[in-house]
Amino acid sequence: MVQTPDRRTVRLAYGPEDLQFGELHLPGSRDLFPTVILIHGGFWRVPYGYSLMTSLAEDLANQGIAAWNIEYRRVGDTDGGWPSTLLDVALAADYLRTIASGYSLDLQRVVSIGHSAGGHLALWLAARPRIPRDNILAGSRLPGDKYEKSNTPLPLIGAVSQAGVTDLEMAWKLKLGSGAAEELLGGSFNDVPERYHAASPAALLPLGVPQVLIHGTEDDRVPFVMSKAYTQAARTSGDQVALIELQGADHFVLINSYSEAWSMTVDALRKLLHLE
Repeated sequence: MVQTPDRRTVRLAYGPEDLQFGELHLPGSRDLFPTVILIHGGFWRVPYGYSLMTSLAEDLANQGIAAWNIEYRRVGDTDGGWPSTLLDVALAADYLRTIASGYSLDLQRVVSIGHSAGGHLALWLAARPRIPRDNILAGSRLPGDKYEKSNTPLPLIGAVSQAGVTDLEMAWKLKLGSGAAEELLGGSFNDVPERYHAASPAALLPLGVPQVLIHGTEDDRVPFVMSKAYTQAARTSGDQVALIELQGADHFVLINSYSEAWSMTVDALRKLLHLE
């Protein structure tokens, strides 16, 4: 990494709950920053948290890209799971509108990046305009909340999935994470199919923005075949999707900021942000 002495990090609350916060990593040498929303994985469960992505956020800031590294309520937290986990991520994304002017964030160049379950959420953020307006996931606030929200999702210009859980129905069928999708959505696909349809990027295609999927062939947590199948479906739907196949790579090398996998991810990101 190239160290930037005047780079700074600010912790901000995007909502009133303890886990509704993020760390904004800001570069020190650009007037208006392209911005990345970073979303950690962990099969949507505690105890996995935002610190998994901290080194990636620092690296992006060193390269002149603002990184909004968010936390959210997960299965095992109070009120975690359906629908709070998804709505927290939506609220965190929309919160960028509130802070953009104060921190010189370029809202015309926002891309989401997520790893594993965070890859699901990164693609889902791009898919939000496809969710019917009467669905509970269409906004960014739980019914009855008084905290400010937006009914219009923050537009993204791209999304990056790092070994992401791109298809929740497939995740349920494969019993990934010992039933993690069923825990997130509060039931099986047979029980609550409407939740899977509203929460799964694969069910919401086409997303309408360029997407990059990067995945190792030796991933034993989320199989490579999931990204391959999603890519084929997304291209058939008309989306622009690049699949980066990492021969012999495992699940976690993607969040090693010193790895070739991360360098390849940043190269793809820079193209999405029109920095190349």
